[in-house]
Amino acid sequence: MTTAEPLPGVEIWRGGVNTWDCDEMGHMNVRHYVVRAQEGLIGLAAELGLPGAFSPHANATLLVKEHHIRFLREAHAGAPLTMLGGVIEMGETEARLLQLLIHPASGELAATFQTTVVHATPREGLPFPWPKIARERAQALLVEVPEKARARSLDLSPFTPTASLARADALKLSRIGLGGLLPSDCDVYGRMRAEQLIGRVSDGIGAFIHPFRDLVVEHAEHKPKRMGGAVLEYRIAYLAWPRIGDRIDIRSGLVETDARTMRVVHWMLDPATGEPWGTSEAVAITFDLDARKVVPVSDAARAALAAFEVAGLAL
Repeated sequence: MTTAEPLPGVEIWRGGVNTWDCDEMGHMNVRHYVVRAQEGLIGLAAELGLPGAFSPHANATLLVKEHHIRFLREAHAGAPLTMLGGVIEMGETEARLLQLLIHPASGELAATFQTTVVHATPREGLPFPWPKIARERAQALLVEVPEKARARSLDLSPFTPTASLARADALKLSRIGLGGLLPSDCDVYGRMRAEQLIGRVSDGIGAFIHPFRDLVVEHAEHKPKRMGGAVLEYRIAYLAWPRIGDRIDIRSGLVETDARTMRVVHWMLDPATGEPWGTSEAVAITFDLDARKVVPVSDAARAALAAFEVAGLAL
Protein backbone atom coordinates (compact mmCIF):
# COMPACT_ATOMS: atom_id res chain seq x y z
CA MET A 1 0.00 0.00 0.00
CA THR A 2 1.30 3.44 -0.94
CA THR A 3 1.75 5.62 2.15
CA ALA A 4 3.99 8.45 0.96
CA GLU A 5 2.94 11.86 -0.35
CA PRO A 6 1.95 12.09 -4.04
CA LEU A 7 4.91 12.81 -6.33
CA PRO A 8 4.98 14.88 -9.51
CA GLY A 9 5.46 13.62 -13.05
CA VAL A 10 4.28 10.95 -15.46
CA GLU A 11 5.41 7.35 -15.45
CA ILE A 12 8.39 6.88 -17.78
CA TRP A 13 9.82 3.54 -16.61
CA ARG A 14 8.85 0.49 -14.56
CA GLY A 15 10.85 -2.59 -13.63
CA GLY A 16 12.83 -4.02 -10.76
CA VAL A 17 16.19 -4.96 -9.27
CA ASN A 18 18.04 -8.05 -10.46
CA THR A 19 20.50 -9.96 -8.30
CA TRP A 20 23.29 -9.03 -10.72
CA ASP A 21 22.46 -5.33 -10.28
CA CYS A 22 23.59 -5.52 -6.65
CA ASP A 23 27.09 -5.19 -5.24
CA GLU A 24 29.02 -6.36 -2.19
CA MET A 25 27.02 -3.95 -0.01
CA GLY A 26 23.86 -5.94 -0.69
CA HIS A 27 22.02 -3.20 -2.59
CA MET A 28 21.68 -2.02 -6.17
CA ASN A 29 24.96 -0.53 -7.38
CA VAL A 30 25.08 3.13 -8.39
CA ARG A 31 25.76 2.33 -12.06
CA HIS A 32 22.36 0.63 -12.33
CA TYR A 33 20.56 3.67 -10.94
CA VAL A 34 22.00 5.62 -13.87
CA VAL A 35 21.05 2.79 -16.25
CA ARG A 36 17.45 3.17 -15.05
CA ALA A 37 17.68 6.95 -15.43
CA GLN A 38 18.89 6.55 -19.01
CA GLU A 39 16.04 4.16 -19.80
CA GLY A 40 13.65 6.61 -18.18
CA LEU A 41 15.10 9.37 -20.34
CA ILE A 42 13.99 7.44 -23.43
CA GLY A 43 10.47 7.45 -22.01
CA LEU A 44 10.59 11.13 -21.11
CA ALA A 45 11.87 12.01 -24.59
CA ALA A 46 8.84 10.21 -26.02
CA GLU A 47 6.55 12.24 -23.73
CA LEU A 48 8.21 15.35 -25.21
CA GLY A 49 7.31 14.23 -28.73
CA LEU A 50 10.72 12.72 -29.53
CA PRO A 51 9.97 8.97 -29.47
CA GLY A 52 12.95 7.98 -31.63
CA ALA A 53 15.55 10.20 -29.98
CA PHE A 54 17.83 7.30 -29.06
CA SER A 55 17.41 5.16 -32.18
CA PRO A 56 20.28 4.69 -34.66
CA HIS A 57 18.50 6.74 -37.34
CA ALA A 58 17.33 9.65 -35.17
CA ASN A 59 17.53 13.22 -36.43
CA ALA A 60 17.93 14.55 -32.88
CA THR A 61 18.92 13.09 -29.54
CA LEU A 62 19.34 14.12 -25.90
CA LEU A 63 22.87 14.30 -24.52
CA VAL A 64 23.19 14.30 -20.74
CA LYS A 65 25.21 17.29 -19.57
CA GLU A 66 24.83 16.83 -15.81
CA HIS A 67 23.28 14.52 -13.24
CA HIS A 68 22.47 15.48 -9.69
CA ILE A 69 21.53 12.31 -7.82
CA ARG A 70 20.31 11.70 -4.31
CA PHE A 71 20.24 8.11 -3.06
CA LEU A 72 17.49 7.97 -0.46
CA ARG A 73 16.40 4.40 0.21
CA GLU A 74 18.20 1.18 -0.63
CA ALA A 75 16.92 -1.10 -3.39
CA HIS A 76 17.59 -4.81 -2.90
CA ALA A 77 17.39 -7.76 -5.27
CA GLY A 78 13.79 -8.50 -6.21
CA ALA A 79 12.48 -5.03 -5.34
CA PRO A 80 10.02 -3.53 -7.85
CA LEU A 81 10.73 0.05 -8.94
CA THR A 82 9.02 2.67 -11.02
CA MET A 83 10.07 6.09 -12.31
CA LEU A 84 8.21 9.36 -12.77
CA GLY A 85 9.52 12.18 -14.94
CA GLY A 86 8.84 15.81 -15.71
CA VAL A 87 10.37 19.06 -16.92
CA ILE A 88 11.81 21.50 -14.41
CA GLU A 89 12.74 24.10 -17.01
CA MET A 90 13.51 24.31 -20.73
CA GLY A 91 15.79 26.74 -22.55
CA GLU A 92 16.59 27.14 -26.23
CA THR A 93 18.70 23.99 -26.56
CA GLU A 94 18.89 22.60 -23.00
CA ALA A 95 16.41 21.39 -20.40
CA ARG A 96 16.56 20.38 -16.77
CA LEU A 97 14.48 17.28 -16.13
CA LEU A 98 13.23 15.58 -12.98
CA GLN A 99 13.38 11.80 -12.62
CA LEU A 100 12.09 10.10 -9.49
CA LEU A 101 12.86 6.44 -8.85
CA ILE A 102 10.23 5.03 -6.48
CA HIS A 103 9.50 1.95 -4.39
CA PRO A 104 5.89 1.50 -5.60
CA ALA A 105 4.69 -0.59 -2.64
CA SER A 106 5.36 2.24 -0.17
CA GLY A 107 5.58 5.23 -2.49
CA GLU A 108 8.97 6.07 -0.95
CA LEU A 109 11.74 7.54 -3.05
CA ALA A 110 14.66 5.25 -3.82
CA ALA A 111 16.60 7.98 -5.65
CA THR A 112 16.09 11.30 -7.40
CA PHE A 113 17.73 12.79 -10.47
CA GLN A 114 17.94 16.34 -11.70
CA THR A 115 19.13 15.64 -15.24
CA THR A 116 20.38 18.43 -17.50
CA VAL A 117 20.15 17.47 -21.18
CA VAL A 118 21.13 19.08 -24.48
CA HIS A 119 18.97 18.72 -27.59
CA ALA A 120 21.64 17.83 -30.14
CA THR A 121 22.49 16.22 -33.44
CA PRO A 122 22.93 12.49 -32.85
CA ARG A 123 26.33 11.84 -34.39
CA GLU A 124 28.14 15.17 -33.99
CA GLY A 125 26.53 16.16 -30.68
CA LEU A 126 25.91 19.74 -31.81
CA PRO A 127 23.20 21.62 -29.86
CA PHE A 128 20.22 23.01 -31.76
CA PRO A 129 16.82 24.43 -30.72
CA TRP A 130 14.02 22.27 -29.41
CA PRO A 131 11.18 21.63 -31.89
CA LYS A 132 7.80 23.22 -31.36
CA ILE A 133 6.18 19.97 -30.21
CA ALA A 134 8.76 19.53 -27.45
CA ARG A 135 8.20 23.07 -26.20
CA GLU A 136 4.43 22.59 -26.19
CA ARG A 137 4.56 19.25 -24.41
CA ALA A 138 7.09 20.55 -21.89
CA GLN A 139 4.47 22.98 -20.62
CA ALA A 140 2.18 20.10 -19.70
CA LEU A 141 5.08 18.25 -18.07
CA LEU A 142 6.31 21.11 -15.86
CA VAL A 143 7.01 20.06 -12.28
CA GLU A 144 8.39 21.53 -9.09
CA VAL A 145 11.43 19.84 -7.57
CA PRO A 146 10.37 18.06 -4.36
CA GLU A 147 12.38 18.88 -1.26
CA LYS A 148 13.96 15.41 -1.19
CA ALA A 149 15.23 15.86 -4.76
CA ARG A 150 16.94 19.19 -4.09
CA ALA A 151 20.67 19.50 -3.53
CA ARG A 152 21.50 19.01 0.12
CA SER A 153 25.27 18.87 0.56
CA LEU A 154 26.49 19.79 -2.92
CA ASP A 155 26.50 23.13 -4.73
CA LEU A 156 24.84 22.91 -8.17
CA SER A 157 26.03 26.36 -9.32
CA PRO A 158 27.72 26.70 -12.74
CA PHE A 159 31.44 26.02 -12.53
CA THR A 160 34.64 26.13 -14.55
CA PRO A 161 36.26 22.67 -14.68
CA THR A 162 39.66 22.41 -12.99
CA ALA A 163 40.40 18.81 -13.99
CA SER A 164 43.42 17.84 -16.08
CA LEU A 165 45.99 15.07 -16.06
CA ALA A 166 48.77 17.53 -15.22
CA ARG A 167 46.82 18.90 -12.26
CA ALA A 168 45.92 15.39 -11.09
CA ASP A 169 49.61 14.56 -11.01
CA ALA A 170 50.47 17.83 -9.25
CA LEU A 171 47.82 17.18 -6.58
CA LYS A 172 48.95 13.54 -6.27
CA LEU A 173 45.40 12.28 -6.80
CA SER A 174 44.97 8.53 -6.51
CA ARG A 175 44.45 6.57 -9.71
CA ILE A 176 41.44 4.33 -9.09
CA GLY A 177 40.74 3.28 -12.67
CA LEU A 178 42.51 2.91 -16.01
CA GLY A 179 41.15 1.30 -19.14
CA GLY A 180 39.46 1.72 -22.48
CA LEU A 181 35.97 1.67 -23.96
CA LEU A 182 34.62 -1.46 -25.62
CA PRO A 183 31.68 -1.42 -28.06
CA SER A 184 29.46 -2.73 -25.24
CA ASP A 185 30.33 0.38 -23.17
CA CYS A 186 28.95 2.74 -25.82
CA ASP A 187 25.60 3.77 -27.28
CA VAL A 188 24.33 3.41 -30.85
CA TYR A 189 26.31 6.52 -31.87
CA GLY A 190 29.57 5.14 -30.47
CA ARG A 191 29.66 7.47 -27.45
CA MET A 192 30.29 6.24 -23.92
CA ARG A 193 27.09 5.40 -22.08
CA ALA A 194 26.48 7.68 -19.10
CA GLU A 195 26.60 4.94 -16.46
CA GLN A 196 30.22 4.20 -17.37
CA LEU A 197 31.52 7.20 -15.42
CA ILE A 198 29.83 6.45 -12.11
CA GLY A 199 30.21 2.71 -12.69
CA ARG A 200 33.96 2.80 -13.23
CA VAL A 201 34.39 5.03 -10.19
CA SER A 202 32.42 2.43 -8.24
CA ASP A 203 34.64 -0.36 -9.62
CA GLY A 204 37.81 1.32 -8.40
CA ILE A 205 36.74 3.15 -5.27
CA GLY A 206 37.38 0.32 -2.80
CA ALA A 207 41.16 0.49 -2.58
CA PHE A 208 41.03 4.29 -2.39
CA ILE A 209 38.38 4.76 0.27
CA HIS A 210 38.77 1.61 2.38
CA PRO A 211 41.61 3.10 4.48
CA PHE A 212 39.39 6.11 5.23
CA ARG A 213 36.56 3.83 6.34
CA ASP A 214 39.02 1.95 8.54
CA LEU A 215 39.89 5.21 10.30
CA VAL A 216 36.21 6.01 10.83
CA VAL A 217 35.61 2.58 12.37
CA GLU A 218 38.83 2.66 14.41
CA HIS A 219 37.67 5.84 16.16
CA ALA A 220 33.95 4.95 16.34
CA GLU A 221 32.26 4.56 19.70
CA HIS A 222 30.30 1.54 18.44
CA LYS A 223 32.37 -0.47 15.98
CA PRO A 224 30.39 -2.40 13.36
CA LYS A 225 31.19 -6.09 12.85
CA ARG A 226 30.88 -5.62 9.09
CA MET A 227 31.66 -2.32 7.44
CA GLY A 228 31.02 -1.00 3.95
CA GLY A 229 30.11 2.24 2.26
CA ALA A 230 27.38 4.03 0.37
CA VAL A 231 26.87 7.30 -1.48
CA LEU A 232 24.18 9.77 -0.45
CA GLU A 233 24.52 12.43 -3.15
CA TYR A 234 26.34 12.87 -6.45
CA ARG A 235 26.95 15.64 -8.96
CA ILE A 236 28.30 14.43 -12.31
CA ALA A 237 29.31 16.72 -15.18
CA TYR A 238 29.85 15.10 -18.58
CA LEU A 239 32.33 17.39 -20.32
CA ALA A 240 33.18 15.36 -23.43
CA TRP A 241 32.11 11.97 -24.73
CA PRO A 242 34.80 9.32 -25.28
CA ARG A 243 34.13 6.81 -28.02
CA ILE A 244 34.88 3.18 -28.72
CA GLY A 245 38.59 2.56 -28.23
CA ASP A 246 39.26 5.76 -26.25
CA ARG A 247 41.14 5.40 -22.96
CA ILE A 248 40.14 6.70 -19.57
CA ASP A 249 42.15 7.43 -16.43
CA ILE A 250 40.20 8.04 -13.21
CA ARG A 251 41.79 10.06 -10.39
CA SER A 252 40.24 10.69 -6.99
CA GLY A 253 40.85 12.74 -3.87
CA LEU A 254 39.28 13.41 -0.47
CA VAL A 255 38.03 16.98 -0.08
CA GLU A 256 36.66 17.12 3.47
CA THR A 257 34.71 15.30 6.16
CA ASP A 258 31.97 16.18 8.61
CA ALA A 259 30.29 14.31 11.46
CA ARG A 260 28.64 11.82 9.08
CA THR A 261 30.13 12.04 5.61
CA MET A 262 33.20 12.26 3.41
CA ARG A 263 33.17 14.46 0.31
CA VAL A 264 35.20 13.07 -2.57
CA VAL A 265 35.97 14.34 -6.10
CA HIS A 266 36.58 12.05 -9.07
CA TRP A 267 38.04 13.11 -12.43
CA MET A 268 37.70 10.99 -15.57
CA LEU A 269 40.59 12.02 -17.84
CA ASP A 270 41.84 11.34 -21.36
CA PRO A 271 45.39 9.93 -21.08
CA ALA A 272 46.10 10.97 -24.69
CA THR A 273 45.33 14.68 -24.28
CA GLY A 274 45.25 15.19 -20.52
CA GLU A 275 41.81 16.81 -20.85
CA PRO A 276 38.77 15.75 -18.80
CA TRP A 277 36.02 13.52 -20.11
CA GLY A 278 34.00 14.24 -17.00
CA THR A 279 34.17 15.21 -13.36
CA SER A 280 32.10 14.39 -10.31
CA GLU A 281 31.65 15.11 -6.64
CA ALA A 282 30.18 12.63 -4.18
CA VAL A 283 29.05 12.61 -0.56
CA ALA A 284 29.79 9.19 0.92
CA ILE A 285 29.25 7.46 4.25
CA THR A 286 30.78 4.56 6.13
CA PHE A 287 28.00 2.00 6.43
CA ASP A 288 27.25 -0.57 9.12
CA LEU A 289 26.24 -3.52 6.93
CA ASP A 290 24.28 -5.25 9.71
CA ALA A 291 22.46 -2.27 11.22
CA ARG A 292 22.13 -0.71 7.70
CA LYS A 293 22.96 2.73 9.06
CA VAL A 294 25.70 5.36 9.02
CA VAL A 295 28.81 4.98 11.17
CA PRO A 296 29.41 8.51 12.58
CA VAL A 297 32.73 10.24 11.94
CA SER A 298 34.12 11.16 15.36
CA ASP A 299 36.28 14.21 16.00
CA ALA A 300 39.29 11.89 16.34
CA ALA A 301 38.52 10.28 12.99
CA ARG A 302 38.11 13.68 11.35
CA ALA A 303 41.49 14.76 12.70
CA ALA A 304 43.09 11.61 11.28
CA LEU A 305 41.36 12.01 7.92
CA ALA A 306 42.45 15.66 7.61
CA ALA A 307 45.94 14.43 6.70
CA PHE A 308 44.53 12.95 3.48
CA GLU A 309 42.44 15.95 2.36
CA VAL A 310 43.54 17.58 -0.90
CA ALA A 311 43.50 21.38 -0.65
CA GLY A 312 41.89 23.13 -3.59
CA LEU A 313 40.36 20.01 -5.12
CA ALA A 314 37.07 20.73 -6.91
CA LEU A 315 35.10 19.87 -10.01
